[in-house]
Amino acid sequence: QVQLVESGGGLVQAGGSLRLSCAVSGRTFSMYAMGWFRQAPGKERDFVAAINWSGDSTYYTDSVKGRFTISRDNAKNTVYLQMNSLRPEDTAVYYCAARQRLAIATAGSLYDYWGQGTQVTVSS
Repeated sequence: QVQLVESGGGLVQAGGSLRLSCAVSGRTFSMYAMGWFRQAPGKERDFVAAINWSGDSTYYTDSVKGRFTISRDNAKNTVYLQMNSLRPEDTAVYYCAARQRLAIATAGSLYDYWGQGTQVTVSS
């Protein structure tokens, strides 16, 4: 069974930074594409960023381009989301997800495993 555990969330002022981490159990992490999603109160879960199995291909939703960076360390079975220049509208629960494919996907329905989420709150 694959398990994903997010960490690194918290409260930060607008303009600040946070780095989220997602540790993945299992021996085949390097075969998974990974994604980050977020869900704000009263809203649907939205795609944020994704990275392919090797880390040489990434994709971002428009609202975070230039501010967020997704990366992975296959030796540590971990994917990261570096978030800079945070805004109040970035406030949400952030979820890590794993896909049993090599390529990136933006639809949550295409991911096979999910973490429990970590809260990010950006104050104005």
